[in-house]
Amino acid sequence: MDNISVFIVEDDPMVLEVNRNFLEKLTGFTLIGTAANGEDAITKIKNVKPNLVLLDMFLPDISGMEIMVELRSERLPCDIIMITAARDAVTIREVMRLGAVDYMVKPFRFERFQKSLQDYYKMAKKISGLNELKQDDIDEWLGSEASEGDLPKGLNELTMKQILLGLGKEVIPVTAEQLGKNLGMARVTVRKYLDFLALNGKVQIDMQYGQIGRPTKYYSLK
Repeated sequence: MDNISVFIVEDDPMVLEVNRNFLEKLTGFTLIGTAANGEDAITKIKNVKPNLVLLDMFLPDISGMEIMVELRSERLPCDIIMITAARDAVTIREVMRLGAVDYMVKPFRFERFQKSLQDYYKMAKKISGLNELKQDDIDEWLGSEASEGDLPKGLNELTMKQILLGLGKEVIPVTAEQLGKNLGMARVTVRKYLDFLALNGKVQIDMQYGQIGRPTKYYSLK
């Protein structure tokens, strides 16, 4: 797989142009179509069969979620990166259950867009050249290096992935309380996962000291 074919579903012309310009800056990707509503998107995607769909959630006719369900029911061999303003935990969980390979919250910087697509390209190219995957290959594709059995008691893989996704969408370092509010999770729960990820080298902790009291921890992805 030397080139990834991409289809963009976005109803805002300005956002569509931004995503198109971002994509043109990257090597290894070719834009093969766009759509501004859900019904048009489904028809065109079934016709051109892209490798990757950049999908908005809020469209004038049907939702991006409904598009995902339709594409999955047809078993079309395309991957999906959701690009949306929706940041509630229920929506994020449902999108990940439907098999999105990434979830980007608007607005985002080019660096976040670039990382998402380059990570996808790297693994898509690697997997396309293999007939059989090792566990390490699967873990790398899923963005996970630890199985359930490797996690400390009280931690689970799904919650960890949601926290990593949420942290990846933050432009600046955040506290566990701030991230918890964004994800709809308790601060204590989020902090437990973030501290574990920091111990394993995936998350960076910056301490900010005030005039009184204990220092505040700010978390960001490494």
